[in-house]
Amino acid sequence: MTTDAIRLYPGKPEKVYFFGTCLVDLFYPGAGLAGIQLLEREGIQVLFPQDQTCCGQPAYTSGYYDEARAVAAAQLGLFKEDWPIVVPSGSCGGMMRKHYPDLFRDTPQSDRAKEVAGRVWELTDFLLNVCHVHLEDVGEPVTVAMHTSCSARREMGIAEVGPRLLQQLGNVTLVEQVRPEECCGFGGTFAVRHPEISAAMVGDKVQALADTGAREFVTTDCGCLMNINGHTEKAGQGIAGQHIASFLWERVSGQGGKS
Repeated sequence: MTTDAIRLYPGKPEKVYFFGTCLVDLFYPGAGLAGIQLLEREGIQVLFPQDQTCCGQPAYTSGYYDEARAVAAAQLGLFKEDWPIVVPSGSCGGMMRKHYPDLFRDTPQSDRAKEVAGRVWELTDFLLNVCHVHLEDVGEPVTVAMHTSCSARREMGIAEVGPRLLQQLGNVTLVEQVRPEECCGFGGTFAVRHPEISAAMVGDKVQALADTGAREFVTTDCGCLMNINGHTEKAGQGIAGQHIASFLWERVSGQGGKS
């Protein structure tokens, strides 16, 4: 486990900011709501800045650094108080925590970018390593597989966090796919620039998930979720996924809903 995955926060905070991400906002709002509910369950007040937009990652990974900086700069002013910034995505979390300092290097906003980056936490990492959450499973027995995004695994260093949360759930059996570290083929704009390669990669990933025998999978990132679910629907393979926040909330609250 990397340093990021075990970095410490001085006690559970009273408040956090929640950065919802574009994909949550546009396609999976239920996952964002579930993340907020999980935090509130821990007695934390969740602040959601209404002016938040994109973290700037699509432009950044496409090499448009000036455009990425303009988008990211709009986010830097949203988190005025010294509260953690919780993000339900290893991908966006990785952009904000790992790349903001470089993106704003030698600019007037350099110090602010570093300060904001230092407060960014991926949601499951925050629940496990700051909240020390204890999950009581009220759901029916189920077997699930898990896909951890490349950014969550490699940039944020939290590949073990999602499985550890799922293992707290008494009625959930977690089965591991072969080659769990392999990419699903989404990669943001990569899937647009290289559709044939992306399609082959997601085909391999879906087969690996289906071969576990599970009928459900969870993932920490909505980009991966959209990509994998899109392929399974077109291919007619009998496995469907949801964001881990939705799954966890469903298990501890008894409330259904797939997102």
